Amino acid sequence: MKMNVVWRNSISCVRIREVPHRYQSGCHPVAPLGSRILTDPAKVFEHNMWDHMQWSKEEAAAAQKEVAKNSAVRILLEEQVKYEREASKYWNAFYKIHKNKFFKDRNWLLREFPEILPVGQKTEEKAREVTYQHVKINAADCFSRMHCLTIPKGKDHCKNSSISGVQSKVESDFPSQGSREHRTESLRTAPFPGSKATFRILEVGCGAGNSVFPILNTLQNVSGCFLYCCDFASGAVELVKSHSSYRAAQCHAFVHDVCDDGLPYPFPDEILDVILLVFVLSSIHPDRMQSVINRLSKLLKPGGMLLFRDYGRYDKTQLRFKSGHCLSENFYVRGDGTRAYFFTEGEVHDMFCKAGLEEKQNLVDRRLQVNRKKQVKMHRVWVQGKFQKPLYVQTN
Repeated sequence: MKMNVVWRNSISCVRIREVPHRYQSGCHPVAPLGSRILTDPAKVFEHNMWDHMQWSKEEAAAAQKEVAKNSAVRILLEEQVKYEREASKYWNAFYKIHKNKFFKDRNWLLREFPEILPVGQKTEEKAREVTYQHVKINAADCFSRMHCLTIPKGKDHCKNSSISGVQSKVESDFPSQGSREHRTESLRTAPFPGSKATFRILEVGCGAGNSVFPILNTLQNVSGCFLYCCDFASGAVELVKSHSSYRAAQCHAFVHDVCDDGLPYPFPDEILDVILLVFVLSSIHPDRMQSVINRLSKLLKPGGMLLFRDYGRYDKTQLRFKSGHCLSENFYVRGDGTRAYFFTEGEVHDMFCKAGLEEKQNLVDRRLQVNRKKQVKMHRVWVQGKFQKPLYVQTN
């Protein structure tokens, strides 16, 4: 599908704004990763990625047409049950084949999410200095909301799911909540991994550690910090634990299925300062997403932050799916059995706010990826958000 880029004279417009104390809000992440702005179309193939790219009406219409085409045929419900029930098997097979060679380390995390580190640490101040230097060359931070073509936001995607029967068919495979409250109270009175830490981070869906080790490398000089990381693929957790940079004194990796609401975490509720949810929620069935976020919200202490990044609607990954891979609206299965959902900004807002979290950032990050060898342009679309647990619970 041909993608034509719209060039605007105002694309080089810059607004300098002060970096907020604990989180970045606004239309674009204020970070080095998001500051490469293409102002001269003749130079499009000089770099592999350009930031804050706008869509023309023709591009948007072509993307919508492509998605309608590749989702016209839905996989049968009986087969969808298999992908839900055996999800961990498919991800274990993925890591058995690729090990830790498939994904690149996310060294951009601290630039996009300085909240990962506690306030006042020198390491965070350095990250802020780097961030502020790039504010001056970032795109106008509200340009896309004012001028770019907006593809309609999705509404309540769970209500419109055509395969809501999947959950009821596999519900018996997941234990009920049971005595979770009792187990949590027992954890509060007994030592647990990281119980002496003063700042605690959890990465959900850690995979082979592509976020874990960039974070650990930064935390090694930060006292009082502890990192938890979990994945429901046991093979992925083993890859993390066997890594040369894994330090049990500052990190605890464990196998966990976030869709199992009755499965206890190895720490009590309301102790986490940060939860990292990066390219994980999209692999979960849409009917289960809300309960997953609700449970994660309970793990945050008042004032704690949940940091989110995932696939956006009409990302090139969605457009490349062939007919026969669609499970339900905007939800697909890959050839290896792993799944992917594609979010809108509105859906993300609804889910996290329903979980009692306050929106601090929620944006669509549009980029132009370039294959310089083949002279091909591809649009990438991601959704990024920061959501905070209120300090106080309002009561009537």
